Amino acid sequence: MKYSNDQRTVMTLDAGGTNFVFGAISAYNEIMDPIHLPSAANNLELCLANIKNGFHAVRSRLQERGIAPVAISFAFPGPADYQNGIIGDLGNLPAFRGGIALGPMLEEEFGIPTFVNNDGDLYAYGESIAGFLPYINAELEKAGSPRRYKNLVGLTLGTGFGGGLICSGEMYIGDNCSGMEVWALSQRYSDDTNIEENISIRAVKRAYAEAVGISFENAPNPKDIYDISTGAKEGNQQAALDAFRTMGRALGDALCNILTMTDTIAVIGGGVAGAREVFLPAALEEMNSRFKKPDNPRLTQKIYYLDSQADLEEFTTGSVMQITIPGSTKTVTYDPVARVGFGFSQIGTSKAISIGAYAWALSQIDKK
Repeated sequence: MKYSNDQRTVMTLDAGGTNFVFGAISAYNEIMDPIHLPSAANNLELCLANIKNGFHAVRSRLQERGIAPVAISFAFPGPADYQNGIIGDLGNLPAFRGGIALGPMLEEEFGIPTFVNNDGDLYAYGESIAGFLPYINAELEKAGSPRRYKNLVGLTLGTGFGGGLICSGEMYIGDNCSGMEVWALSQRYSDDTNIEENISIRAVKRAYAEAVGISFENAPNPKDIYDISTGAKEGNQQAALDAFRTMGRALGDALCNILTMTDTIAVIGGGVAGAREVFLPAALEEMNSRFKKPDNPRLTQKIYYLDSQADLEEFTTGSVMQITIPGSTKTVTYDPVARVGFGFSQIGTSKAISIGAYAWALSQIDKK
């Protein structure tokens, strides 16, 4: 919560393939109504003009209130050289093909530092600062546990499968700005595709469409498929349940692989996370499963679902014991159970990304 009372203002952008949404943040709060402009995804000149015009409109509104923004900070789809603000070949914004120096362009236009990052990274950063990580550590403190967690994985379930990793308060970027590209993970139930093809909006639609024998284009959206799965809407309920079960199993597989490598707490956000009621059982089943040859668990740590009160209580209480030092009457505290856990965002994905973008910009300014 380092910047929760900071009065500096940062201009922001939520960049999508259809619309750009501009705003401003101070002290982790949005301080103006958003400004919407089309992305003009296939027209580079118009796209860049809309980005400039959007930020000019934000700055104009701020100036009317006597506020001077100190930076621009926002998430933009990859691939990208985020550290240098250069956007590469984007699938949903084809006008950027060949590489566009977006960050340097905005710095030259507005005369303030500009920071561009991956949405998964900023999501994880926001959750580590003002979301899931401080919440879990507060629960540990309340339970009287001496243990605190310093690292966090953030995963987003939506148009794609995204992720970010925070290590001791620092965003893990990677040497090519490609750290935590979780969408490209393989999956043990299929060797034909990467795991995003089973953890995304299109994955749920495709699975349902194939089960009921309709085209992908005619398939309901995931919210409707969720409503069908719960009986709230008419449709093939079993196909809807199976579509989300496939997604849950893939998510559990991904979490096992990610937590094996990172040994962290994980928090999940994104639009499809709202359907957790129907995909979570399969994810938990996968995470608590065992390999057949040899008979080993998927995780070396014990996994806890931290949105469950019973799991949260066991996680925060731990298995603390006192053991005697050999050759001495003194004892030391020992907890033999390695524990990791996961849960769903409590502050919301968009807010976490905004907080991450804001805090990242100020932290980089303060380092100089």
